Amino acid sequence: MRTTVTLDDDTAELVRRRMEQRKVSFKQALNDAIRDGVGGSRRVDFHTDVVSMGHPSTNLDRALQIAAQLDDDALILRMQSGS
Repeated sequence: MRTTVTLDDDTAELVRRRMEQRKVSFKQALNDAIRDGVGGSRRVDFHTDVVSMGHPSTNLDRALQIAAQLDDDALILRMQSGS
């Protein structure tokens, strides 16, 4: 498809650099940049290693309740100390 594209100066420079680095035409450099930017045909899979952290020492179903209790305790200490 033929179309007209107006590039900002900084993006035009990025395409020119890509042309020089890869020894390709403007058309090819622009198409590759768009594909890379929107996750096209050169998609890189992302992988995260999983590590077991063991069993929790606290029942995590009550985590919010415990956090609220700790906040309350800290507030009581501040009030008692006059801060």
